[in-house]
Amino acid sequence: MTSSPTRISNTSSEDAPRQVSARRGFSVFYKNKALLSLIDPIAQAERLVASLSVSAKTLYVCPSPLYAYGLASLLERLDADSAVLCVEADEQLFTLAREALGALNDSRLCLVFAGRGTAPVRIFVKNRWGSCAFRRVELLRLTGGWQLFPALYEELLAALRRDLLTGLSNALTLTRLGRLYIRNAVRNLPLLAHSLSFGAIAARFGAAPVLVLGAGPSLDAVLDCLAPDPAVHARETRPFRIVCVDTSLGALRARDIPPDLVVALESQHWNLRDFVGLGGWNAPLAMDLSALPATKDTLGGELALFATEWTPLRFFTRLKAAGLMPETFPPLGSVGLSAVAIALRVSVGTLVVAGLDFSFTLDHYHARGTPSHRELLRRQNRLNSPINAAAAFRAGTFIARSKSGLPTRSDPALNTYRNLFEDAFSGEPRLYDIEGPGLSLGLNTLSIQATLALLRNAPPAPAKPFVSPRIEASTISNFIQNEVAMLHSLKAILCGDRSASPEEREHLLLACDYLWAHFPDRAGKAPLATDISFLKRVRMEIDPMLRLFS
Repeated sequence: MTSSPTRISNTSSEDAPRQVSARRGFSVFYKNKALLSLIDPIAQAERLVASLSVSAKTLYVCPSPLYAYGLASLLERLDADSAVLCVEADEQLFTLAREALGALNDSRLCLVFAGRGTAPVRIFVKNRWGSCAFRRVELLRLTGGWQLFPALYEELLAALRRDLLTGLSNALTLTRLGRLYIRNAVRNLPLLAHSLSFGAIAARFGAAPVLVLGAGPSLDAVLDCLAPDPAVHARETRPFRIVCVDTSLGALRARDIPPDLVVALESQHWNLRDFVGLGGWNAPLAMDLSALPATKDTLGGELALFATEWTPLRFFTRLKAAGLMPETFPPLGSVGLSAVAIALRVSVGTLVVAGLDFSFTLDHYHARGTPSHRELLRRQNRLNSPINAAAAFRAGTFIARSKSGLPTRSDPALNTYRNLFEDAFSGEPRLYDIEGPGLSLGLNTLSIQATLALLRNAPPAPAKPFVSPRIEASTISNFIQNEVAMLHSLKAILCGDRSASPEEREHLLLACDYLWAHFPDRAGKAPLATDISFLKRVRMEIDPMLRLFS
């Protein structure tokens, strides 16, 4: 880029960028720093680009691009599936970069202002390219402008890489479990007629403080302190509320502490062991619409359905239009995170989390009384130690620093959930964590003593009367009949029993996107109405769905 760049201030004020002529091109002097070479900034940027090993499906993050030197050469080398994200955190330098990049008319290049933190940039990337467009994120420093905000740019790069890993992980999960998710959702549709609304739950919770329980090893200390208090053994006399994940039920049952709401998310059968021995406990259950249908029969209490939109589907859009979509929450990947999101939705009081450790010790992965701990005790004998060295030291595990400053163990999956927690909830002023051996969640912490004082001394919060809106069974039946009619129409077209225009065929494929959303080659993409292989696979999915709807 050799044309004369936008003119900026030539004054000596440190408050404004000052343009300085170089032998070729221009430099910028700002905040006592020369942000580009004073000799030949164009040649320097070109050398950096030439030395770069470009890769397909890569997002290149270029902090503080200034005059965009080198970017034209970079775009010439990039594949069509790669892109360049220019980021500027200084408002004055952003104005300079925006005018300079205007001369590079390329859809793979964009500029985003980062002066308000990393969140807007991450949202922009997701909206612009989706969550699975790239396979890697690389940093590209073509100017010295990054030195003005090094921590912010490093934080942004780390956040974008986390988002990328999360998106790829979600895509793999959708490929493996997407078919199960939608089939469970169809099986659970009739439960909507009997589901307790979240408004009714919120009326019961009111402004009472809420204890949100995971199943990590630190849960034991909290429950052991609560158990001696007779008031906690009855929901009616307890001045606070308890929201727990299904895996922690055994630990609560062993201490006879009934929860006010249990959260279940699992779509497979593995978590059914969490409910062994709990029949007739009559604990209210908040269950995901895509959870295993058998989960609803485990506790014998009231049922509240919620929905996690695990991928954008027109099926969900039609549910909303019919008034059948239950309370919706973002996909957070972990039942512990979903429990926190639900607690924030149903309560206006203070929330304290416990047992969300995202870490483990050599002999404890979950609290006492949970299924994994009971299994550990069952297998223990003179030949089997309670220390599972194969699990504690397996590949990928690492030593991390806990909230208390002491070492603990974790692994990449748990650390990813911890990062997701911090991204989702670290700015929530009502949310606190309890000091202990778990990883830091980015929240203010309370001691166990301060937590107990907060819970026990809370003023009474009586339940408010609330009439839960009722969903008529006929509404659900009509919705199912419409779905069946669409599937029959699509089946007739794909089998050649009736002709249809390409537009109608594509419309039905889009409407029935739950048939193919889990296909690995279609993740996050539109259907290929002309691809015979794709259409044959869709045809194979129709009959099982028709049987489910019937």
